[in-house]
Amino acid sequence: MQTYGMRWVTLDNIQEARMSLKRIGSDPGGIVQMAGKALGRAIKLEQVPLRVAHILKQEMLSLGGDAAVHRDVITNSVVTTDVMLLGTVRQLEHLAAKVLAQPFGLKEIGYELKQLLMTLEPSKTRILNCRGMELTLGERTLVMGILNVTPDSFSDGGRYTNIEDAVAQAERMVEEGADILDIGAESTRPNHERVSAEEEWLRLEPVLKILVDQVKVPISIDTYKASVAAKALAAGAHLINDIWGLQKDPDMAKVVGDYQAPVIVMHNQDGTSYHHLMGDMLAFLRHSIELAETHGLTGDQIIIDPGVGFGKTTEQNLEVMARLAELKTLGHPVLLATSRKSMIGKALNLKVDERLEATIATSVLGVVAGVDMIRVHDVQANRRAVLMADAIVRGQRGVNYDGA
Repeated sequence: MQTYGMRWVTLDNIQEARMSLKRIGSDPGGIVQMAGKALGRAIKLEQVPLRVAHILKQEMLSLGGDAAVHRDVITNSVVTTDVMLLGTVRQLEHLAAKVLAQPFGLKEIGYELKQLLMTLEPSKTRILNCRGMELTLGERTLVMGILNVTPDSFSDGGRYTNIEDAVAQAERMVEEGADILDIGAESTRPNHERVSAEEEWLRLEPVLKILVDQVKVPISIDTYKASVAAKALAAGAHLINDIWGLQKDPDMAKVVGDYQAPVIVMHNQDGTSYHHLMGDMLAFLRHSIELAETHGLTGDQIIIDPGVGFGKTTEQNLEVMARLAELKTLGHPVLLATSRKSMIGKALNLKVDERLEATIATSVLGVVAGVDMIRVHDVQANRRAVLMADAIVRGQRGVNYDGA
């Protein structure tokens, strides 16, 4: 039976679609028209007023797509409904253009939809200025090495409280390929004992002041306290990593804004109750982004961390890992921090010092999902793994697409 080599071809973005059509020999004008038809997208909106939901459904149907709404919308017995837009990129681009001229808030939906579709395409190479030091984003996955100068961290507590040991470990991680160092002086493990800002700075200051002079990579400070962040930035630190996304200390956003310091905003919450896991996480992170933008930070200066291991059950952590790519919705760089965490220990019943291979697995999944940075204890092993994954994911797909 002649099937003409029928096969499934994976296409994840417009660039790949254009390359695959070019290889067929399609007309360049036709490629422009058809590329967006090769990609299906599901775009969710929450609590949409009925008149807006009706218009979105009508417009999508007119374009050949669809929009799923609550079953009671037809009888007007609900006030709002979640909406799932179902269509090709081409159809969704047409929808965005059509609703830009319509009332009832549809103009804003059209603008946001247009922006969202662009963020789902592969990111371009660009430079992030870290207060005088530079990081290249979009070229490969960056590696952040963890240095805990604490007596009680879950993974390496007490190993680097001595200044000489801490500096030696920092230099070792740089030699192994760390692109950034992240120094923490207060453990954030579950049920940790909180320390005062004075105690945190007392632990941090001597190590930071030595490393600022000795290492040639940006130094991030893992703190949620504005006073500690301010002292660290005054001493020469380059980034701030806030596990409460600028929402714990009301002065933190102003501090990072005043110093124009890139900031990592992590999702976090007390308890593990959610309405929609990913939807609630994105809402929290959007608020963090607004706080940063209010104080003058923009674009790549605001880095997103989904907060694996914080305010989530093991099952929720695994769900977040499976849906990491959805964080692209926010249009900011993404950092993934899973190194040796309890999610791994509970999933595989492994002790902290037995979690290297599983950590590497999560790092590779992060590369596939398009994260920009991983935060790890074991720099060399993770760096080799993500370089290999980058060679496949970033190198082969897209620019050199040859699958069709």
